[in-house]
Amino acid sequence: MLYRSILRPLLFRLPPESAHELALRTLSLGLKSSWSRSVAEKRYARAPFGELRRFNLSFENPVGLAAGFDKNGTAAEALAALGFGFIEVGTLTHQPQPGNPRPRLFRLPLDRALINRAGFNNHGAAAAVEHLRRHRPSCVLGINIGKSRAVPLEDAIPDYLASFELIHPLADYIVVNVSSPNTPNLRELQRPHLLNDLLRALQQRNRELSAAGPEGSAQLVPLLLKIAPDLSTQDLEEIVEVAIAAGLSGIIATNTTTSREGLLHTPASVVEACGQGGLSGAPLRAPSTEIIARLYHLARGRLSIIGVGGVFTAADAWEKICAGSCLVQLYTGFIYEGVGVASRINDGLAEILRREGFRQLDDAVGCRAAELAQV
Repeated sequence: MLYRSILRPLLFRLPPESAHELALRTLSLGLKSSWSRSVAEKRYARAPFGELRRFNLSFENPVGLAAGFDKNGTAAEALAALGFGFIEVGTLTHQPQPGNPRPRLFRLPLDRALINRAGFNNHGAAAAVEHLRRHRPSCVLGINIGKSRAVPLEDAIPDYLASFELIHPLADYIVVNVSSPNTPNLRELQRPHLLNDLLRALQQRNRELSAAGPEGSAQLVPLLLKIAPDLSTQDLEEIVEVAIAAGLSGIIATNTTTSREGLLHTPASVVEACGQGGLSGAPLRAPSTEIIARLYHLARGRLSIIGVGGVFTAADAWEKICAGSCLVQLYTGFIYEGVGVASRINDGLAEILRREGFRQLDDAVGCRAAELAQV
């Protein structure tokens, strides 16, 4: 394959963040015109499952691009032409911020993994919204928001609300990120009392903004929560209870992990040299799948689950669906597998669905949850 044999080796000669920035610029320029996007869509677009209804939104297919790849939404319009059913931009903060010092992104190719400690580097919610108004992707658009680094934890709610108000008119769904390991103390917001206050405040503002919208329909923008993989069963129980009580539409499971246990092939000295940060990619596949299955068991249909973590192939995506995900996302898999990965996964999922004897994708969601939950 061209990407694996030629393009990826060339990109992997560059520092990881430089290669990432080059890829974003190349995609944005290469697919800038409507004609070029149309050509790409004919090659990559896949909708083999019929209409997928998720939290009152219609998805052409279940494979999305996770937050983190296009933080500012600068390439979202181009990325949508590559066969993704949805694009999630961000994480955006209310205050523009540079993130942590470089280097802050590291490849571990022997384990098909990344370590990052980017720290929510972004141009700010206002700048992203201004760009996305003019260059909105043709698929479902999710926007992921987090806490500004300079804002103390006790002032997190007003900070999230400020971002929420900016993105609300534009987002098809909104994700509350309280699980990045790269913003100090952010994961404290996963504690039940803090999480409850934050989600209820956001949902109340959601109701107010939706009621005041141009149509006055009071149709809420779906609100989802992104959680860490490094959580106990009790943590998950409490988070599900809080999410349901706040009227959330779903949970994204999971963010990156602070654990290094899944790194089986990379020398310990290389891992140590990377330093702190969140681990993503193949080592996260099994832990995130287990979390998904536990969430599915706990939520009992009251929350939609988007599965992310170690998705490289259709088989990886299928495992997430069987665990309880109604949609899947990838980020590290996109970096390692290239621009055709979404279409390959969709084609592969359609084939697996036929082979396993399921009439439609929804019939497979959660079919192996009890087994994969390991409880």
